[in-house]
Amino acid sequence: LSPGGQVLTTDLVENYPGFPDGIGGFELMDSMGKQAERFGLKILSHEVQGVNFKNQLKHLSLASGSMEARSVILATGAQPRKLGIEGEELLTGKGVSYCGTCDGPFYRDADIAIIGGGDTAVQEAVFLTRFASRVYVIHRRDELRAAKIIQERAFENEKIEFIWDTIPLSIEGEAGVERLKLSNVKTGKESTLNIEGVFVLVGTRPVTEFLEDAVDMDDQGFINVDRRQETNVPGVFAAGDVTSETPRQIATAVGEGVTAILSAEEYLEDQA
Repeated sequence: LSPGGQVLTTDLVENYPGFPDGIGGFELMDSMGKQAERFGLKILSHEVQGVNFKNQLKHLSLASGSMEARSVILATGAQPRKLGIEGEELLTGKGVSYCGTCDGPFYRDADIAIIGGGDTAVQEAVFLTRFASRVYVIHRRDELRAAKIIQERAFENEKIEFIWDTIPLSIEGEAGVERLKLSNVKTGKESTLNIEGVFVLVGTRPVTEFLEDAVDMDDQGFINVDRRQETNVPGVFAAGDVTSETPRQIATAVGEGVTAILSAEEYLEDQA
């Protein structure tokens, strides 16, 4: 399993310092991983199924055994949030996708829809025009939340059409996606859009299910931390998209990671 999380599925990263022409998400994460390993980092791939942070020695339950550590940094990131509408679960993998860069080539010369209006949604819309003949961006508001530079690129693309003030009601089709039933949030008028694919890009949810009540979290499951990136449990830190009130940018995650590491190092020195 390659380190990097959601960045691995990003076609082009344009807002990370040092790359004026942008850089591929996988390329950036691969370089970071190699750099860390050069300094002696040992990367292990295990599924953590549960934790016990009640004692000074932290316990991790793995699918293949267990592990103990004096300090732990949680950087599990987040995963795509689902719409929870009729047809979504049934047609996932059959026209419903959560990653444009992963599944874009399957929709060559097709009409597709993107649900969302943030950076990822609009960036993926631009990327998908490489394959699709028409890309509909469906947003519940009348303006985008994406960064201006990304918006400008989308507005200039003739293959992209925006459907404002609209939410999806259901995804319909037999063997695959055929239609998307929509509703205008201002007028209540319902309509049907004939498409072959739906890309759901409406935000993320934190990967914290395995923690249960081990650390303090907000009502959405994101981990609460202080300025040192420390949780309410001494010696347990968190960084990146899994934490609450973070801008969810690569540069921010890197900065939080540095803070967490330095704080963990200080904690270990105090415990010695």
